[in-house]
Amino acid sequence: MQQSPIILRDALESDLPAILEIYNDIILTTTAIYSEEPHTLQMRLDWFNERKQAGFPVIVAEQNGVLVGFATYGKFRVWPCYRFTVEHSLYVHRDNRGQGISKILLQEIISLAKSAGMHALIAGVDSENEISLQLHLKFGFTQVARFKEVGFKFNRWLDLIFLEMILS
Repeated sequence: MQQSPIILRDALESDLPAILEIYNDIILTTTAIYSEEPHTLQMRLDWFNERKQAGFPVIVAEQNGVLVGFATYGKFRVWPCYRFTVEHSLYVHRDNRGQGISKILLQEIISLAKSAGMHALIAGVDSENEISLQLHLKFGFTQVARFKEVGFKFNRWLDLIFLEMILS
């Protein structure tokens, strides 16, 4: 059976339970998010509303009517001189990884950031996440920093790698 194409669209509030399921699975099973406690639906609603109010995109990838991933970007740092730099996140449901969905989401986030007049796009990636590191490098990101042992999860220290793409 052939898979239907991936459809990208703006996230709706009604997508939040599916977004929460993806996010919490990643919190509980990977080092992609440096958090240990699952989020609540209210936390995701607050996050969603903050993104929308700030004018930042939240996009979802859908296949056969099922939400299979999501991506967003937001402020890199709060001070005003960082206003043209954003940090992005993208996550894919565990059952849909390895199908190219991350590539589709990343391309869209890059395009949206450029269209919004952003100058730099930052990715913070756990050093053990080789798939995400390679994805970003293939898209033209450059590794600009490695912070050693800044996270602690699953009873071990984690290194965080920052990658950057200059958009303009």
